[in-house]
Amino acid sequence: MKQREDRYFVLTPYNPDEAMTLQQAAHRAQKVENTIRNWCEREGLGRRIGGKWCVSKVALEMYLDGEGATLDRYLKGDRQSADVAAYFAKFMLPMEALVLTGH
Repeated sequence: MKQREDRYFVLTPYNPDEAMTLQQAAHRAQKVENTIRNWCEREGLGRRIGGKWCVSKVALEMYLDGEGATLDRYLKGDRQSADVAAYFAKFMLPMEALVLTGH
């Protein structure tokens, strides 16, 4: 389980082609929407945008595939590792560079 205080870089930078609704994600995962919402909160698979949950296709697929290490890299902002890049390629999504600034 992820720590709630962790900063997730899910859907960052935001690309609407990477995002799906709770309903779409529930259908993909064969789960109910409440389960997907819980995964978004607990595992960092999505974030609220404009008051609605957006789920990352990339993060959800990594989670469903049991690729925890790959998902952790994605959530930390890695968009260059071969295993992360493979998921972007699977969905034909561009891998935009994520610029992280120190706090």
